[in-house]
Amino acid sequence: MKYSPAKQGRVFIIRLENGEVVHEEIEKFARAHDIRAAALTVIGGAGPGSRLVVGPEDPGARPINPMEHVLEDVREIAGAGTLFPDEDGRPVVHLHMACGRNSNTITGCIRRGVKVWQVMEIILFELTDSTAVRVFNPELGFHLLEP
Repeated sequence: MKYSPAKQGRVFIIRLENGEVVHEEIEKFARAHDIRAAALTVIGGAGPGSRLVVGPEDPGARPINPMEHVLEDVREIAGAGTLFPDEDGRPVVHLHMACGRNSNTITGCIRRGVKVWQVMEIILFELTDSTAVRVFNPELGFHLLEP
C-alpha cells in the first residue's frame, strides 16, 4: 500500500450536456478552475457510440492490452473516479461507470470516450495539499497513481 494525505477544498456541481465527452469536459473544467486533484461522483445518461475499457484481453500479458466495448444504445449510468495530474501537470480523469439498460449492465473505464446522453450530473470534490501524480508504468502500459 502507498498513500499520502490530502485536504478537501472546493466542491463543484457540474452538469454536462448532450453529446459532450465526459473525461474531456472534466479535464477542461479542472484546467479552467486550477484544480489539481479531485474525487468525482457521476450520474446521468450515456449515449450510443460511447466507448468503455472493459478489462484486459489477457490478464497475464504485459503490457496490458485493454478490451473495448462500444455502447449501441442509451444507458443510465452511475460512476465514481478521481482526477490527478500526469507527469506534465495535466489533469487526468480515471473514472469507472456502470452503464445499465433494463437487465443488462456494462461496467468500465470511460477513458476511451463516453458521450453524454441528454444530461450528466457531476459532483467534484477538490483535493488540496496532495502530492499524488499519475506516472506511466511501462511494464503495465498505463499510468499508475503514485501517492
